[in-house]
Amino acid sequence: MPKPLSCTLVRTYSSRPVLTVARHIPSRRQLYLSPPFLLDDYIPRYHLISPLDAARKRSEAYAHLRNCNLCPRLCGVNRYEKTGVCLIGAETVKVNTIAPHFGEEPCFQGHRGSGSVFFSGCNLRCVFCQNHDIAHQRNGFDLTPEQLAEWYMKLQELGGVHNINLVTPEHVVPQVVLSILHARELGLRLPIIYNTSSFDSLESLMLLDGLIDIYLPDFKVWKTATSRRLLKADNYTATAMEGIKAMHAQVGDLCFTADGIAKKGVLVRHLVMPGKEDEGREIVKWLAENVSRDIMVHIMEQYHPRAHVGKLKRGSSKKEDVVDPGDVKVSGEEKSKIRYEEINRPVSLDEVASVRQAAENAGLWRFVEAAKHGGFNV
Repeated sequence: MPKPLSCTLVRTYSSRPVLTVARHIPSRRQLYLSPPFLLDDYIPRYHLISPLDAARKRSEAYAHLRNCNLCPRLCGVNRYEKTGVCLIGAETVKVNTIAPHFGEEPCFQGHRGSGSVFFSGCNLRCVFCQNHDIAHQRNGFDLTPEQLAEWYMKLQELGGVHNINLVTPEHVVPQVVLSILHARELGLRLPIIYNTSSFDSLESLMLLDGLIDIYLPDFKVWKTATSRRLLKADNYTATAMEGIKAMHAQVGDLCFTADGIAKKGVLVRHLVMPGKEDEGREIVKWLAENVSRDIMVHIMEQYHPRAHVGKLKRGSSKKEDVVDPGDVKVSGEEKSKIRYEEINRPVSLDEVASVRQAAENAGLWRFVEAAKHGGFNV
């Protein structure tokens, strides 16, 4: 295909202007933002739902709290009376940090930051959790949905952020729904990012439909044995597959405005783990074959042993009482080893490259690249 041409009028020494023709070389930004994924403008989805739909979602949010089925654990508890696995009630959410954040993908953080809300608590029990102090120690302060909405407005008006980024919100979806609907009335205009571990029920994702602009799911592991041992969840992989397909059905592939900031769609993260690159290869292959070859993927290499990984096993005077997190009993020679020794090291570049190559071989082509110069990069 020939390169596009541009025409310029140039004044010469003669009295007549000369028309010169020059080849136009596309800029890096034009190369990155393919036309099918470029938006002229964007209105957040929560501004497009009708008052009737908004009222229905409020009613459904309260119903979920009275009989909790937000995740596949299906506690079924009335959270106004007691808590389930996540240990969070109904009236408030517990928030660890609210601030402009510059540790996200370049298309989310831009040059003004992503307005991140880090929720305390989680419905998974990942033994390697990279945010263990936030997700599993219930540190932070309690906010009602109305107070949470007011913080969204502060991030917009005072922080000047590009979006509202809800980090690990799976266990507080009803409160999040109520907060978004209230923020809409207060004048919120920013896209909402749902930053999830992909352990959501379909009922929860249906409640979010029409309110979330960007889904940012992790797809952690592939094998049931791995999810049982490292996430303390038997049905993680099937749940993640079902959920990511539902997310993509709602918002499609990731789209940007001309400034390089993502506004709508799905971006899937996969944290490559030591010795688990075979699972990563299966995950990216599944994404290409079952979701979209145009889906944007972030193959992450920053795994570091944290939380319970590398610590000495807990025990007592009776060796048979040795137990891992999640009440998993340990037997045999494992009692004398450190916890989760198989992932007690950083991931290698070869392991990361193996997953990336598998993604390319499967037909995926939209990858998050590291920001150059430590700043915004489109």
